[in-house]
Amino acid sequence: PEVVDPKDVQMLEDLILSAVSQAFKKSQELYQAEMGKLTGGLNIPGMQGLLGGGM
Repeated sequence: PEVVDPKDVQMLEDLILSAVSQAFKKSQELYQAEMGKLTGGLNIPGMQGLLGGGM
C-alpha cells in the first residue's frame, strides 16, 4: 500500500512542512536546554543569537 496518494501532492507538501517545523522546534528546545546547562541557567544578553540560536 502507498503511504501518500500520488494525486494528492498538497497533502505530501503539508506533511513535509509539518515534519520540518516540528524538527526545528525540537532543535530550538534542545539548544535552549543545552545552553542553559552551559551558562548555569544565567540569562546572559546576546547568548541566544550565538551560534544561530534564538531564531
